[in-house]
Amino acid sequence: YATLCIRENPGCLFIATNRDAVTHLTDAQEWAGGGSMVGAISGSTQREPLVVGKPSTFMMDYLATKFGILKSQICMVGDRLDTDILFGRNGGCKTLLVLSGVTSLSMLQSPKNSIQPDFYARGISDLSLKVASV
Repeated sequence: YATLCIRENPGCLFIATNRDAVTHLTDAQEWAGGGSMVGAISGSTQREPLVVGKPSTFMMDYLATKFGILKSQICMVGDRLDTDILFGRNGGCKTLLVLSGVTSLSMLQSPKNSIQPDFYARGISDLSLKVASV
């Protein structure tokens, strides 16, 4: 249906929330992510989407402008390198990776990993402990 709408309506916008290859329903279950559908629609329409979710800077640009915040004053906190941390880096923000979700310490330190956060912690609770000690 999406392909039909895009093909038959020249002004129709193709907006995607993300291009995530996989998603995790549980720690043990990895499923095809939204990017698999985005790829299928893009291939069948020969159009590229406007990606508004992470790691696109669309949201970060909007939020910084709307609230008058300098991106250098923002720290993006997340558990996934290829979306959360890349989102922060692409948006010109500091980044904090929490190792309590998708990304493990071994994944972060892997020679295959090219996305590095500014900071990392075991979990978000470490951040509250650090702030409390300041």
